[in-house]
Amino acid sequence: MYRPGPRNLITDVPGLSVGNATDEAVRSGVTALLCPGGWSAGVDVRGGGPGVRESEALAPENGYAKAHAVVLSGGSVFGLGAADGVTAVLSQAGEGFRVRPGAPPAPVVPGAVLYDLGNGGDKAWGEDPPYRRLGIEAAAAAGEAFELGAVGAGRGARAGLVQGGLGSASLDLGEGLMVGALAAVNPVGSVMMPDGETFWAWPFEIDGEFGGRMPSGRVEATEPMPDASRLAGQGRLSPGVNTTLAVVAVNAALTSAECRRLAIMAQDGLSRAVRPAHTPFDGDLVFAIASGAIDLGDDGERPRRIARLGSAAADCLARAIARGVYLARP
Repeated sequence: MYRPGPRNLITDVPGLSVGNATDEAVRSGVTALLCPGGWSAGVDVRGGGPGVRESEALAPENGYAKAHAVVLSGGSVFGLGAADGVTAVLSQAGEGFRVRPGAPPAPVVPGAVLYDLGNGGDKAWGEDPPYRRLGIEAAAAAGEAFELGAVGAGRGARAGLVQGGLGSASLDLGEGLMVGALAAVNPVGSVMMPDGETFWAWPFEIDGEFGGRMPSGRVEATEPMPDASRLAGQGRLSPGVNTTLAVVAVNAALTSAECRRLAIMAQDGLSRAVRPAHTPFDGDLVFAIASGAIDLGDDGERPRRIARLGSAAADCLARAIARGVYLARP
């Protein structure tokens, strides 16, 4: 039986570090994932209202589909500034590519944001939103251990009608291969089954990592949009107000095109954990990054190996989403 890595975090993928920065007055925050040296990367966007930075830089047909960091942030469009702070920190540390001798290194720092502007925090920041500062703080805090729940990019999140949060999970596939996922969970859809206690992701749970609850009997899932009237009453049924932002990571050697395939497969984990997903009201997306440490070979078995990684990434993402909401509970 496959098991999580030692921390059950995306940082079980060797080389990664993650840092959170949370502003309790604003009820928002930033999560930065650092990829030293630049990792192969791709992204798949499925939601109808995404807020992104540098996503086109990761397209396989472009010249430099690598990421030195990935930044997830609250704050909607204001949160895009968080990646500016992370970029500055990494450049000062010598991370990034150099176009000309003597020029400062230019890191590639893709990012995505979720909407948490209506959660009651102090958003009167005028011309100085806090997100660049929070990005700098998140990069400085990066390490192998980090907190989950209502912290970082998940601080102001909502998941349907309950508190959202930041979640992570990992899976050790043996032979040195490790897969991990990180998610900031703010969807319009529900992560809970109709009983309000069991996570849709329950079949993928390992060792009671999000409560160990299983359905007690037959479950009816015939309502296409549960709680629509209550969500409308909370102003959630508006484009761009919700999203699930995710990163999946592996320590295999993948091309940017293969990273995108990994991200596409990982989206299935989002659909397993949230119902409905990829709506016009969400900005759902998945970044995929690969360190290149383990060679998958170049024989006829390579597609099968990539499919296995993608399936594991989907399972990890489903678990990470449930963990983020479970650990964000008061």
